[in-house]
Amino acid sequence: MNKNIFLSHFKNASTKDWQDWRWQFKNRITQIAPLEYLLGKAAAQKEKLTAVTSVYPLAITPYYLSLVQNDNPNDPIRTQCIPDPQEIYYPDGSPEDPLEEDSHMPVPKLIHRYRDRCLAIATEICATYCRHCNRKRFWSQPIHPSLKTRLRKMIRYISESPQIREVIISGGDPLILDDQTLETLLASLQAIPHIEVLRIGSRVPVVMPMRITKELCRIFKRYRPLWFNTQFNHPNEITPESTRACNMLQEAGISVSNQSVLLKGINNSPEIMSNLLYGLQKISVRPYYLFHCDPAKGCDHFRTNPQSSIAMMEKIWRQRSGLCLPQYVLDVPGSAGKIPLIIMSKAIKNDLQQHQHFFDKFK
Repeated sequence: MNKNIFLSHFKNASTKDWQDWRWQFKNRITQIAPLEYLLGKAAAQKEKLTAVTSVYPLAITPYYLSLVQNDNPNDPIRTQCIPDPQEIYYPDGSPEDPLEEDSHMPVPKLIHRYRDRCLAIATEICATYCRHCNRKRFWSQPIHPSLKTRLRKMIRYISESPQIREVIISGGDPLILDDQTLETLLASLQAIPHIEVLRIGSRVPVVMPMRITKELCRIFKRYRPLWFNTQFNHPNEITPESTRACNMLQEAGISVSNQSVLLKGINNSPEIMSNLLYGLQKISVRPYYLFHCDPAKGCDHFRTNPQSSIAMMEKIWRQRSGLCLPQYVLDVPGSAGKIPLIIMSKAIKNDLQQHQHFFDKFK
């Protein structure tokens, strides 16, 4: 959709405003009424959608909403960001916290599931609320104590845990924080003697790419080794703007990897997934993980059939370059980690058995 249509909706907005991430964040669409104006029929069932947003709030940056193709009722961008009545239909009693993260918080909002690394939730807020999010339980929670208060407890715990060598900064989305706050967070963590690596998890390059600025990249460069994981789920999200954001990070010496989620009706076909993986390779973003969608409350309608999904990835695994291949995994609670699902492929098991002479005592 043409961004000028969106600019006409925001009084006195300019092209310069559109390129300002603060303007994008301030003008996020958070109510159903603007959707009706901007997307027309796409925002039908107003009462049903209002019922959804009373449980799981709505927030979409103007940029990300502008990627929706109005002539496609099953547009993959629309499906990821527009509320759906299925979100508040819970046929299987799915848990709000499928990975039991809350039980692994030694201090508030610090998740320590694995011995050598932990995850710091810098904020519960995102630029755009993805409807498949496995942490959507946070969206309606009141704002917790200031990051300064939260960070103090996190730093104390990490400082007293010498086995932790890596900290993942996540959320919500940490890149909604301003530059000064982000640098304070990075500096505080890097100052801990046994912290060797920092990692950021953010969907900002996809949903609000103008947040990646020269100044932000200069900050990140000061705290290398710093790894950056984002989440492209569909080739339509690879735009000139998102490509530019990823390139800026890479030019600052920051490795950019992608963690997709396998989503029904969005990317669960060999053609779409292949195009996504090829597109990521073209912009030098490493396909890292493809997650089988978690059984989080409000996300059941996004979950795919495991057998057909494994068959899809088996086909891709056989036909695509290794540089294009993510690990297709199922994340499970506790410290068991991310289980590779390709090992469940019967065809691959048959191939191994057929060529067992390549192994000594292979069974």
